[in-house]
Amino acid sequence: MTEFEEFAEALLDQISVEINEEKEISELFSKINDDPDIPKNFQSLEDFAEKETPKLIEKISDFTNLQVPTGIKIEFPELKEFKMLKAKKVHTTIESRQYVDDLFSAVSDLDISKIAKLIDKDLAKFLVYSTYAKSYISKISTTYGDVLDSTVYLNKFILSSYPQIILYKQGKPYDSNLEQVNSGYRGALKMTILEELIHSTQNNLHDENKVAVVNVNSINEELAKMIIDLDETTTSKLYDYLQLQTVPEDFPVAKKANLFFMLNPDNFIVNVLGPDVMTYTKVEIDPKIAEFVPGLLDIYQRWLLPIQKHHAAFTTMEGIAEFSVQNILADDIDFQNYLTTFMGTDFSSYQVRKSMGKDFTAKIYEKFGQKTFKFLIDKPPSTKELKEPELYLKRDLSTGSDSVSYTHLRAHETDSYLVCRLLLE
Repeated sequence: MTEFEEFAEALLDQISVEINEEKEISELFSKINDDPDIPKNFQSLEDFAEKETPKLIEKISDFTNLQVPTGIKIEFPELKEFKMLKAKKVHTTIESRQYVDDLFSAVSDLDISKIAKLIDKDLAKFLVYSTYAKSYISKISTTYGDVLDSTVYLNKFILSSYPQIILYKQGKPYDSNLEQVNSGYRGALKMTILEELIHSTQNNLHDENKVAVVNVNSINEELAKMIIDLDETTTSKLYDYLQLQTVPEDFPVAKKANLFFMLNPDNFIVNVLGPDVMTYTKVEIDPKIAEFVPGLLDIYQRWLLPIQKHHAAFTTMEGIAEFSVQNILADDIDFQNYLTTFMGTDFSSYQVRKSMGKDFTAKIYEKFGQKTFKFLIDKPPSTKELKEPELYLKRDLSTGSDSVSYTHLRAHETDSYLVCRLLLE
């Protein structure tokens, strides 16, 4: 087995638990379908979505005054299609788009040979985007839906089997639990469709997030190429200095990969400094490491702004949706049954669950009410404002946006910005 094939196998090993779970769900659902005693008269995804979506759109308008795009579609992809949808949710440059799609397809098919060929084709891209493939695909069995380009996608693999599996696990007599499970199933669908419809209204936040993530990924590709291009002597010295796990000499790619995953700013900065990094404006690194990799400091400096833009936009998108769902479905018996029957919790516990985005939205809502949602979408908060909502509340939100767009900053970077440092101790 080549080193690239070893790499491919290692990647699949990292998601083996989730892949096995998918197989178990399929086998269990097949077994349930063969059991004549289990009720199978649950409403189909398609019928439920067709009937309930107009009502949910109206509820969104009533609570948030946001308008769901006219003609929004709802589709029901099978497992492989849903995984490929997640590939499209990885925001990349045009040059990397096809590579990401091919990688997700190969990982979805558990095709070691194809993955190895992709590693050989572009190691830098593999190092950056294999983390996405691992993360996104490993969450498929807990992801109910998503939205992209005014289309809501419901995870048919999970949702179509959900009520029968819950009913089966509760045991006989099935009829005694049927209505509560059926109600909880409807609650899961209402929550999912509602959340994704709300996301469909957040175009400005989505655009801010996409631009930021494309830049983060481009910078990470630069870093990967920089590390791959290090000569053997520098690689070995840096590897020893960072005290990374020893790898056999005949695995040079593994050594480069370990260096990348260690020095990737998502790990090297965030894991060292914690979430407060999202409000920092300066960076410094160990001079010895900077000596080994002269361009590393510049990489970290350029990474800081887009990662903060991404964090702010994504947290706000999720916060608006979570806050809205919580309020819109507060008195919905189906949603309450979903929480108790499917999630093992209750509405009171769900309501007090902490989330930076939800808590921030709630704080702004206290002052602005229904206007909150348009304000947050049109004039997104900064990471510092997310942490200190009072700063956002001091803005003059009734006039033109007083936030600075990412594209504006990219076009007008100054020397003072380029020499900013983020203290690493």
